[in-house]
Amino acid sequence: MKNRSELREIIMKVLYQISIYEETKLDYSLKDMIHEQLEIENSFVNDSLKGIIDNKKTINKIANKYLKDWKIDRLNKVDQSILQLGIYELIYTDTPSVVSINEAIELSKKYSEEAVTKMINGVLDKVYHEEIK
Repeated sequence: MKNRSELREIIMKVLYQISIYEETKLDYSLKDMIHEQLEIENSFVNDSLKGIIDNKKTINKIANKYLKDWKIDRLNKVDQSILQLGIYELIYTDTPSVVSINEAIELSKKYSEEAVTKMINGVLDKVYHEEIK
């Protein structure tokens, strides 16, 4: 059984895949993409991905509001996925805010540059203080 951190990494990878498929206008099956990453059904992964996909426009709008001199579509697809997951968890779930932010930062440390990690941290911190509190 995978822990939540590992499941978040799977969510990030599936979001990345989806962005590639959408950019190239290819059809995809979310269920198949999840199954490629995860052998056993997991409601956290399923619910998170469905929530992010269903609320993507709102999530991206929130990201753009707090990205200084950037728009989310200028970030690479991995960084977009991490930021979308972090914002989704902050806004739409009851995951403690500190956990949502820390998990996104840890993914960013693993997959992004230090400057991007700082930027993601700053955006999520602003979302927390200005959208949630």
